[in-house]
Amino acid sequence: IMTQQVSGSPSLKPFFLKTPVRVVSPLRQRRHTLPASEFRNLTPQDAISVFEIEREAFVSVSGECPLTLDEVLNFVSQCPELSLGWFEEGQLVAFIIGSGWDKERLSQEAMTQHVPDTPTVHIHVLSVHRHCRQQGKGSILLWRYLQYLRCMPGLRRALLICEDFLVPFYLKAGFKEKGPSAISVSTMHFLEMEYTLGGQAYARRNSRW
Repeated sequence: IMTQQVSGSPSLKPFFLKTPVRVVSPLRQRRHTLPASEFRNLTPQDAISVFEIEREAFVSVSGECPLTLDEVLNFVSQCPELSLGWFEEGQLVAFIIGSGWDKERLSQEAMTQHVPDTPTVHIHVLSVHRHCRQQGKGSILLWRYLQYLRCMPGLRRALLICEDFLVPFYLKAGFKEKGPSAISVSTMHFLEMEYTLGGQAYARRNSRW
C-alpha cells in the first residue's frame, strides 16, 4: 500500500458522528439532508473522486499512482465490499481499496488482480483528501476498515506493502512485518506487512496519523 506521509496530527481519540442540531428554513432544508459523516463501500460512481484524491496525493511525491482510473473502476466493480469510503456531507474525504488474494505473499500480479472467495485481503491504497489531512482521518478510516473486515465471514488476514517510513504507523495499527516485498514500482521498494483479522484489536490509544 502507498500512502502519503502525514505528521503532527493529534492522538486518535474516540469519536462520535452526528449532525449538528440547528434550525434551518424550509428553503435550506434540502442541503442538510446529507449525513454529516458516513462510511460506506465505494461504487463505480465514486471512481473519479477516488482517482482525483489519489493522483493529487501521490503523483507530486512519487510520480506514480498506486491504481490507475481503470484499476479503481475494476476493483470497485468486482469487489466493492473490500473498499471503504469516508464521506462528509456527500463528499469523499478518504478511502481504502482492497481486493482478494490467494497466495501467502503478494506478487506483482496482486497489484491488478482480484481473486474472489479467498481468506486474504490485499489493501492497495489508503488516501486522504488534501484539505482533510493532519486530522487523524487516516488512522480512523484504517481502524474502521479493519473492524469491518473482522466482521466478514471467511476473512483471516490483510496484506499490504508500504515504504519504510510508514512501517511504524502500521505496526501501531496491529500489522506485523513479513519482510521485503517482491513488488517494485518504478524505483521504489517496499516492505510487506500482515494483519491477522482474528487477533488483537486495532489499538486506538497512542495512534498518530
